[in-house]
Amino acid sequence: MKKSSDGRQSRRIESSQSATHERLDEVVRKHLRHRFLKPYAQHNQQAFDTAHAWLQQQGKPLVLDSFCGVGESSWQLANRYPDHSIIGIDKSAARLDKHGAHCHNIRDNYLLVRADADDFWRLASDAGWQAEAHYLLYPNPWPKPGQLSYRVHGSPLFPSLLTLGGRIELRSNWPIYVQEFAKALQIAGRNTETTPFIAEHPLTPFERKYQLAGQTLWRCISPN
Repeated sequence: MKKSSDGRQSRRIESSQSATHERLDEVVRKHLRHRFLKPYAQHNQQAFDTAHAWLQQQGKPLVLDSFCGVGESSWQLANRYPDHSIIGIDKSAARLDKHGAHCHNIRDNYLLVRADADDFWRLASDAGWQAEAHYLLYPNPWPKPGQLSYRVHGSPLFPSLLTLGGRIELRSNWPIYVQEFAKALQIAGRNTETTPFIAEHPLTPFERKYQLAGQTLWRCISPN
């Protein structure tokens, strides 16, 4: 799965795709049947080992914040869940290096990790991690029809997301992305609720920017 480092994403998403992808069902079921066996990158293994040791020391329920960007969402979740361990994951060092400008104080119940979710989710799944909640906030929607495999639900890593369990919440400003994600979860046997919403307290700079630009925000929630 990929996420652009381009911060200029306030414009509305344009795509020739006007409904859920015609191959979504086929692709999701294929990935649910076959385990993804790509070797782990060394830097992702090292990042996971660090996170795993930290989580064991914390001894608290886990909340995952994938594609955390500058980590504002991880910091906000740490305030929202003070009795939980929050782990924010992003592959960009440039984004994570900006974290200090997006939090008011550092809390001891969250950790930001530079790693690809592709490897990190599988490593966490192999280690038996179980999240109480998992947030996926504004991943790159890759709106071209030929980019389905880059989307979370069209990726071979989708089964690892499911294995990590917990309440799953995905947010996006592209309703088709949210609808596809909900359908993929339903194919996997999970209940979902998809709704537009107003973010009274935005969790990410993207969310704040989209809302100020007058765009409708969408979310899919799948209970534990």
